[in-house]
Amino acid sequence: MVTIVFAHPWHGSFNKSILDAIASKLDKTNKQYIVLDLNKDKFNPVTTEEDLKLYYKGSSSDPLVNHYQSVLKKSEEVIFIFPIWWGTAPAILRGFLDKVFLVNFSHTYENGWTPLLNINKTVVVTTSQSPSEMFVSSIGDNFIKENLEIVGFQNAVWLNCDNVGFGTDEYRKSFIKNVEEII
Repeated sequence: MVTIVFAHPWHGSFNKSILDAIASKLDKTNKQYIVLDLNKDKFNPVTTEEDLKLYYKGSSSDPLVNHYQSVLKKSEEVIFIFPIWWGTAPAILRGFLDKVFLVNFSHTYENGWTPLLNINKTVVVTTSQSPSEMFVSSIGDNFIKENLEIVGFQNAVWLNCDNVGFGTDEYRKSFIKNVEEII
């Protein structure tokens, strides 16, 4: 199964157009998928005191966390779609990592750090106003390598549509075609 983690609050955005194109491609190829729309789900990215009390038990006080974990456990591929804001992922997605990637779900500390997830393909699709080169460290190194790969997300590909607000419709359509080819 393919899981799409969508982290953009506005359904009129270019990010939503990317999501729609990916969903259409998966429908055409008869691939089973589910969309985790963090904003639409009203996911609370804030880690509470109660969440921290439960962290080392691998549990959470947020019922969405259990749902998201269940979906990820069944996933062979995960696609993340989000805008780059202030040089990194939006707060709601950072909170998703904080609250969902719990010990004994995504990793364990037994015998050192050990990843527990087995995601065969990972695609990170982002949009930005600034050139992609500015985000190699924050997205390529930090988000992908230090947040995803270390818990078992494999074969990561990052696609960024930079200068998104200044580009033409043809530029954005070309980017979507590139994303569809990767998916």
